[in-house]
Amino acid sequence: MQIFYEPDILTNGGVLNEEESRHCVKVLRHKNGDQIHVIDGKGTRAFCTITEASPKACKVKIAQKESEEPAKPGCHIAIAPTKSIDRFEWFLEKSTELGVDNITPLLCHQSERKQIKLPRLERVLTAATKQCLRFWRPSISELIDFQSFIGSGHPEKYKFIAHCAENERKELLAELKKNTGLEDILILIGPEGDFSPDEIEAATKNGFIPVVMGKNRLRTETAGIAACISVKMPELYK
Repeated sequence: MQIFYEPDILTNGGVLNEEESRHCVKVLRHKNGDQIHVIDGKGTRAFCTITEASPKACKVKIAQKESEEPAKPGCHIAIAPTKSIDRFEWFLEKSTELGVDNITPLLCHQSERKQIKLPRLERVLTAATKQCLRFWRPSISELIDFQSFIGSGHPEKYKFIAHCAENERKELLAELKKNTGLEDILILIGPEGDFSPDEIEAATKNGFIPVVMGKNRLRTETAGIAACISVKMPELYK
């Protein structure tokens, strides 16, 4: 059964947005009486019957709902988008499959990509969420300057900065094992040229713990995936 995304499905009278309506009716050829699943990306999946197969505003009747609480611990990856947008979109797709909760694109001193098209990235997250049958769709924010981000305050109890400089760093996995209460975690991942010394120092002063993820040097998008796996799939290293 196909899955569609409509964040307001529980409050808008059962109407899919225009993009999903077009895909449902024009592309997949659904008609009145067909049954589909609709997720709101906020923990609810609805089992629905199409009542008006309009390609602009497909209407459905909700027959049944099921909900799911967000998995703990929460995983927030703040990461510098790569010069190749394809590589960054790959990160978005795979981290969604792994269970990432929040993504913040960072503009760093050595960033090669200084602009993003947020609507396009939102669509990547939506497609990945539907594909992997998640109830929750990750959130993504506009590109933000590194210094502004680290100084803005964050709700996560554990905060880390992964970098390649020869400074004193702790093992990320060892630090994560201390999280017995399943508190949310924030991890900073730098650009291809790594964080600058000033950025590392500023993050440390703002409570971020410098960490390393293994002995090999990782690409930005690979480091983001490794961080996500470390938080969301701890059974792999127990």
